[in-house]
Amino acid sequence: MWFKRSFINLIRLVNDLFKRKLILGKSLLLLVMLLVVMSGLISLGCVRGLQPIGWSGTVAADDGTLFVGSKEGRLVAVNVTDSSRQWSELLKAPRQAGGFGCTPALGCAAASAGTAMYGSPAVAGDLVYIGGYNGKFYAFSSSSLTEAPWIYPREGNLQPIVGGPVVAQGKVYFGGSDGKVYALEATKLSWEWEFQTGDKIWSTPAIEGDTLYITSLDKKLYAIDATDGSKKWEFPTEGAIASSPLVYNNTVYIGSFDRYVYAVDATDGSLRWRSEAEAGNWFWAKPIAYNNVIYAPCLDGKVYILDAEDGHEVADAIDLGSPISSSPVLVNGSVIFASQEGMIYALNTDNNELKRLASIEGEVYSPLCASEGVVYIHTQDLTLHRVDANTGAELMTISLKKPEED
Repeated sequence: MWFKRSFINLIRLVNDLFKRKLILGKSLLLLVMLLVVMSGLISLGCVRGLQPIGWSGTVAADDGTLFVGSKEGRLVAVNVTDSSRQWSELLKAPRQAGGFGCTPALGCAAASAGTAMYGSPAVAGDLVYIGGYNGKFYAFSSSSLTEAPWIYPREGNLQPIVGGPVVAQGKVYFGGSDGKVYALEATKLSWEWEFQTGDKIWSTPAIEGDTLYITSLDKKLYAIDATDGSKKWEFPTEGAIASSPLVYNNTVYIGSFDRYVYAVDATDGSLRWRSEAEAGNWFWAKPIAYNNVIYAPCLDGKVYILDAEDGHEVADAIDLGSPISSSPVLVNGSVIFASQEGMIYALNTDNNELKRLASIEGEVYSPLCASEGVVYIHTQDLTLHRVDANTGAELMTISLKKPEED
């Protein structure tokens, strides 16, 4: 459990030292601590025999089937009508000797045969896509999950894949810890192009028209031509960026580790605004937009409510009392948030009143998913929780653990 909390605890420690003014004039100490967090996913290992754990989000297909990567290292399909499940074969984890370690930033757990999956799956046609921390990218048949018909690369491994994929224009796009954006042909996962950024990519790209937007730990937001991989523009911030970009009204919104939210013109990459208030911690979760308002959850436990046009605070930030690394969802005019400690809240967008919906067991890092008025929350104990977004009623949970074979 310590390893799962270590990244958030490290951030809290840095903030506490700032507040108590124990590192003023000691910038070297801060630099060392931040380097521990941001250093290579490959070069650092937590403890021998431990592996990254993964916190894949859930995605709903058009037919209502849910897909999620489990901590066991399997892709799981859930039929929401009868709660029946299908499991993929175990996605193999790399050997420790191969150089793939575990870092405080991504949590650790006892070693297992399965690889960690952090990004949410993507579904297109009859295929469901997901990337693994083992440096493999998979396309499964969405109807069976019996085996992955296509894997990239076939031989060898990329560096760990942390973000999720996006599918458009006959291609599937994702970023890797080698700092590259990959575009693969969507049906057979053949290589189309790649684009190199300056550092690791932990985010999921967004696509609008023929432009792909993605962030990097090199502190930049990139706009890339989705057809050929050429760079259209880049926008720098003062901190690393793990938050996935939000595209809304020809503007790209991102939160940065420099503790600000940015609005960037989607066409030319010019700054439209930077939030006035500095947050109390880093932005990790993807923001959400509704009715020209941006809702940006932060690791300081607060939700910042900003006007989409000029960035001023529409209302005071709302404190959920626990870090928020899980991206929210919108259901019937309410924005649903989950704090790390498992508290589920609904924010009424008409009056910005906050209502506590439910309290679930287990820590929440995964992005939320909503379908037919139900919010799905994947926790670290191989459980998919279900909460009615209107009433807060906790519905029967779904175990993602594959039963032992007879």
